Amino acid sequence: MKVDVLLGLQWGDEGKGKIVDYLAKQYDVVARFQGGPNAGHTLEFDGIKHVLHQIPSGIFHSHIRNIIGNGVVLDPVVFRREIEGLQKYEVDVYKNLYISKKAQLILPTHRLLDAAYERVKGAGKIGSTLKGIGPTYQDKIGRLGLRVGDIISGRFDEKYQNLRNRHMQILEQLGEKPDLDTLEKEFFSATDFMQNFQFVESEYMVNDEITQGNRILAEGAQGSLLDIDFGSYPFVTSSNTTASGACSGMGIAPRHIGEVFGIFKAYCTRVGSGPFPTELFDADGELMRNVGNEFGSTTGRPRRCGWIDLPALKYAIMINGVTQLFMMKADVLNEFEHIKACTHYRLSDGTETDIFPYELTDHKITPVYKSLPGWNCSLDGLTEYDQLPMALVEYIAFLEESLGVPVNIVSTGPDRTETIIRKQVVA
Repeated sequence: MKVDVLLGLQWGDEGKGKIVDYLAKQYDVVARFQGGPNAGHTLEFDGIKHVLHQIPSGIFHSHIRNIIGNGVVLDPVVFRREIEGLQKYEVDVYKNLYISKKAQLILPTHRLLDAAYERVKGAGKIGSTLKGIGPTYQDKIGRLGLRVGDIISGRFDEKYQNLRNRHMQILEQLGEKPDLDTLEKEFFSATDFMQNFQFVESEYMVNDEITQGNRILAEGAQGSLLDIDFGSYPFVTSSNTTASGACSGMGIAPRHIGEVFGIFKAYCTRVGSGPFPTELFDADGELMRNVGNEFGSTTGRPRRCGWIDLPALKYAIMINGVTQLFMMKADVLNEFEHIKACTHYRLSDGTETDIFPYELTDHKITPVYKSLPGWNCSLDGLTEYDQLPMALVEYIAFLEESLGVPVNIVSTGPDRTETIIRKQVVA
């Protein structure tokens, strides 16, 4: 049995949580393979909205084993809050949640470093969520970090103090003199709480599941255009958000990858700093933001909005090996009489290209658009693909022709039930 991978193809916030939750009943295992509490996966059903940050989105299905993989950076304090938030819904997290011993821990000083680094960058700041993600991955690569398995190693306090002292020296050099008493008390209480859960050698667990023929869904966080290698560097996250990250973030061989589900919005959004060629600064962008409730589920920040960017989407499809596309938030465009799609870029020297460029800077790129008719009607109550308005069907056909990959799911609203399946997506 192959491992299917589900990931975002834009700058994040594409709606991955909803689709994982929707598809999860067809899987035995759902595993997060990268990122941390900078991710916010929103699930909505039974009139309740849930936002998960580190816990896999299969947690609401009692038959699913949920794994936090080795590629994740885990904040114990946020983890505890998430668990406490789930308990009122009678979710058996102690039975169905497993944490890789190799997942890196976010320390209180990682969050302080994150804020300090952003401050000294001034106008050139990245737009970090300030959750300590970048500094934690820095320590991972520098072979300094603490891992979940260290909590039960017998040397946790010693290792913690060594790294904490190193961080404090850096903070003092940056002009910071934080009082850690309250933060550390909360941190150690949370690491004690974590010991109620199952710490596992997750790479063995995942590969055993593969050998047994069980279905596994790898859940990505952020989006492909935020990948540390292939995104709009340096305005990116600190992990590999693309399909290759599923192998290193779970400990599986590339030959085990099956379907790669690519999720994208019918338009485009971005949070934080960085280039965004199709960004709108007019009434259309404001309408997208308000109708789509485009505010970060982790930070609450307003998302920047714009038309769909096909060169960027084709690039993300290529580097991920996407086999199926899922289009989200079609309903947000209900009120538009005309819809635009960026088909290529015009560069500052007058040349045109459909290549996602190495130096993606706003002042060098002008999007060239194709205008298509909007459907200009509500999608409420529609349950079958052949019920969709013709203009939406034609928009999807245009995207498929441009991208070369079938669109097999169309989301028409935030709720679990507002999902139209065009073709069976799980073999």
